[in-house]
Amino acid sequence: MSYKILKIDPYLKDYEQDINLRMDNYEKKRKELLGESKSIADFANGYQYYGFHRTKKGWVYREWAPAAEAMYLTGDFNNWDARSCPMKRLENDVFEVELKGKDALKVGQKVQAVVIHNGQELRRIPSYATRVVQNVEDRTFCAEIEETFAPFPWTDEKFKIPQTPLIYECHIGMAQEKYDVGSYKEFMELTLPRIKKLGYNTIQIMAIMEHPYYGSFGYQVSNFFAASSRYGYSHELKELINKAHEMGICVLLDVVHSHAVKNTNEGINQFDGTEYQYFHDGPKGDHSAWGTKCFNYGKNQVLHFLLSNIKYWMDVFHFDGFRFDGVTSMLYNDHGLGSAFTDYSMYFSLNTDVEAITYLQLANELIHEVNPKAISIAEDMSGMPGMCIKIEDGGIGFDYRLSMGVPDLWIKILKETPDEYWDIHKIWYELTNRRPKEKNIGYAESHDQALVGDKTIMFRLCDAEMYTGMSKFGERTPVIDRGLALHKMIRLLTSTLAGEGYLNFMGNEFGHPEWIDFPREGNGWSHHYCRRQWNLVEDTTLHYHELNEFDQEMIHLIRRERLLSKKPENRWMGQDDKTIIYNKGKVVFAFNFHPTKSFEQYYIPVAKEGKYKVVLSSDDTAFGGHGRVDKEYVYEAKRTLNGTIGFTCYLPARTVVVLKEESR
Repeated sequence: MSYKILKIDPYLKDYEQDINLRMDNYEKKRKELLGESKSIADFANGYQYYGFHRTKKGWVYREWAPAAEAMYLTGDFNNWDARSCPMKRLENDVFEVELKGKDALKVGQKVQAVVIHNGQELRRIPSYATRVVQNVEDRTFCAEIEETFAPFPWTDEKFKIPQTPLIYECHIGMAQEKYDVGSYKEFMELTLPRIKKLGYNTIQIMAIMEHPYYGSFGYQVSNFFAASSRYGYSHELKELINKAHEMGICVLLDVVHSHAVKNTNEGINQFDGTEYQYFHDGPKGDHSAWGTKCFNYGKNQVLHFLLSNIKYWMDVFHFDGFRFDGVTSMLYNDHGLGSAFTDYSMYFSLNTDVEAITYLQLANELIHEVNPKAISIAEDMSGMPGMCIKIEDGGIGFDYRLSMGVPDLWIKILKETPDEYWDIHKIWYELTNRRPKEKNIGYAESHDQALVGDKTIMFRLCDAEMYTGMSKFGERTPVIDRGLALHKMIRLLTSTLAGEGYLNFMGNEFGHPEWIDFPREGNGWSHHYCRRQWNLVEDTTLHYHELNEFDQEMIHLIRRERLLSKKPENRWMGQDDKTIIYNKGKVVFAFNFHPTKSFEQYYIPVAKEGKYKVVLSSDDTAFGGHGRVDKEYVYEAKRTLNGTIGFTCYLPARTVVVLKEESR
């Protein structure tokens, strides 16, 4: 069979057999899991069976543990007697125990699974635990009974997921200004209104799935069905999501199915005493760079666990989709480490983990079966062809892929190239080049660039002067002046060219002055660098406030004009002048990246004759500019003798001017 992906990307013609293999593997595994009639949504119900559930007579707890010789349940309810509550072995390596009486287990009680393997007694956290808490004194973790599945008064039945995601990437714990871990409730009350005002219509929440090490940013998950207890209770996360939906804000989960924490006391590693229950056995099961465990995507029980996890977050918490972390690591047996992926043959080789591709296809089928409007985003730096092509067309089924090369572009330029030598054509190419018929999420920087060891764009532009030169009433230095100008220009250029969606990490919109450093032994467990200093935005005497105001106007302009659904036209690039000009619908963007040269009468090509007026200028004094652009002047575009249509205008150095054709 010839799939549509081969017509979409003719370079794949030489790899038709590989595409056919991709689809054969998918169809075979799907039939193996579902049979002839069962839907994948009906299959992915593990969370409704395993773990702790109330019954009419009391409680039931079930666990899959194929290598266990026996299992017991212990906890507060039986004074931690390891052997007084034995579990019965059922078919298919399932263990079960029923506890009679509605108060047999109580909310807040601690519980543990006791697994007997090779005669040894192993203490484990239930693999489907929905709440896991840390003991402050010895930092150990334990499962806790919580009414996660209790009815919740949702009011979001009319909520509609936006067609164009403008994503505010965020972290609950560090979203607050206090020197502590923020809560779900504080985020709902304090941070959501900020996001709403800025105009972002989607939040992507990091570090929700429970993780023992706070400093991992949530990327070393231990308990896949537990919303992190650091921030509060499950019902408070539901309240946050419900409130976001009331505000018209879509909520995505940063899901980590690429690996798991290797800890045995906290996670699912060696739950039944073996390394191969959930993960590959031997070296293949160990991630050499991350020190974590790698899932065996060829194992049906593992697929059931992971797919059930996806449906759980959508069904129980009403998440609207996912950003899949570490997709590149999943796709290749060497995790893509050190590979430049310069040739198509690198995508289709013995290094490709075809079982992981099948899992991602099944995951995307499930997501869109549960909610056809849901959003799935792949974090893949390799550029795997077909990542965002429909499954039936030979693709993997994601809606978007992150434009991961764009932040690298800006870092490289800012580190290595003086402003007067910027390659305008290369910038355009990197921002607009993407796989045919595949949608991208563009971004200038994410949380990755904000971590200790790296620098945000604003920090890279201004460095130490951010601490001394951000007052509006002090003498502005050339460094600060350049930083303010380029911060705005880079974000507007990226947001309007680099994708069909856009992403920003919280605080980066106003140039947050410090990196992120989680509390750890090396910094005395300090929260100083693990928070957001919102007071800088609220202080109207600081340039941070002006950068925030520009970002707000930028996002509202993108939404109002639906800019990301339009392709750039009438582009003009002046390499010597350092200018980039393009149209999107009725909106015209004129960028002058030249560090010193302003143009009195610069020709602006447009698509139609008519009158044009400035709708946004990065040089506006309200945005920390110099006020050199007249926002009241009306420009008239006329056809010239050589057939072009346009007008001339003043284009100051390091400024972007956005104009719009006035309605006739």
